[in-house]
Amino acid sequence: MTLVTETAVKTLLETPTTTRVRPRYEGSNICTWIGFKHVNYLVEEAVLDHFRQAGLPARALYEEHGLGLDIVSLDSRILHAFHMDDIADAEVTPWTKDDDSTIGFKVTIQFERNGEIHKAVTSKVRVSLRIDTYLEAAGEVPAGLARFAVAVLGDDLERESPAAAPAEEEILASLTAGANAYGWKWNIPYPYCHFTERLQMSGYLRLMEEGKDRFVADRGISIKTLLDDRRWIPVVPRSDIRILDEALMEEDLYTVYTVEEVFKDFTYTSRMDFYVLRDGKLVKTATGRIVHGYAVIENRRDWSLVNFDQRVVDAINGKVPKA
Repeated sequence: MTLVTETAVKTLLETPTTTRVRPRYEGSNICTWIGFKHVNYLVEEAVLDHFRQAGLPARALYEEHGLGLDIVSLDSRILHAFHMDDIADAEVTPWTKDDDSTIGFKVTIQFERNGEIHKAVTSKVRVSLRIDTYLEAAGEVPAGLARFAVAVLGDDLERESPAAAPAEEEILASLTAGANAYGWKWNIPYPYCHFTERLQMSGYLRLMEEGKDRFVADRGISIKTLLDDRRWIPVVPRSDIRILDEALMEEDLYTVYTVEEVFKDFTYTSRMDFYVLRDGKLVKTATGRIVHGYAVIENRRDWSLVNFDQRVVDAINGKVPKA
C-alpha cells in the first residue's frame, strides 16, 4: 500500500528531481531528428518520474486511491533539436503556489553534444488528479492531495458556456466560417485514451501533429510535396495545449486548425480548438497553439532554417494561385 504521507506530498511539491530520458525511435520521422510530439513525451516522462521519486507513482495513485494523473496543460519551447539516440537530463522543478488547484512544474531538458551542454527544452506543466468514477469509489481522497483532485478535468477553470450546435452536417462549416481555418471530424479511439474512458494529453499532441499534416495537404503543400520539391521539413519551436473539459472514448471530436499570424515569412502560429457534441451543444474540450517554421535538409545530419517563399506564404494564407 502506497501511503500518501506529508513527507511524500512535501517532496512532490518542493523538491526538484532529475531523470535521464531518451527519445523513442518512433519519433524520428525525417532523417534522425525527433519531432515536437516526442519531445513533449520526454517532458511527460520526466514529470511521471518526479511522482515516482516522490513515492507517489501514477499506478499507485490510481489503483489504491482512485486518482488518475492527468497532464492538463503543457507549454514547451524547443531550443535545440533532438536526434535519434540522444540521452538527456530532465530537471523537474516544482512550481505550485499555496492557492493553486493544479500541481505545477517547470521542466528543463539538456544534453551534451561535442563536449558542449545544450539547453534543449523548457516547459511548463500542470497536473490534475482526476477522481475515478468509472469503477467503484476508492474512498476518501488523501488530505495532502485533496486540493488537486477534481471530479471532471477542467473543474478548476471558468469554462465557456457550451453553444447550441447547428445541424451535425453543418458543424465544421460553422466552426471555420470566416477564418483561415481547416477542420475535421474524428471518432476518438481507445488507443488515444487512458483510465478507461478519456482522451489523454499525448492523444492531443498526436492530433496537433495530425492537424499540421492535414492543413498543409489541404493547401497543396503537403509534407511530402515540399520534401520532394525542395527538401523542406516543418519545424516546431513552440507548442502549448490546455485541457478544458473531458473528451470521451468513441465521442466524435471536431478539430479546428486556424492560422492566426504569419511572422516575417519565417514562422506562423496556428490555434487548435477541440470540441465534442454533447446533449445538443458544442463543448470545447481543449485549446492550444503551435508555431511552425521550415528547414532545409542539408545532409543526413544537418538542417538550417529557411524563409517562406511566396508559394508557401500564399498557401498558409489561403490564397488560391492564379490559373
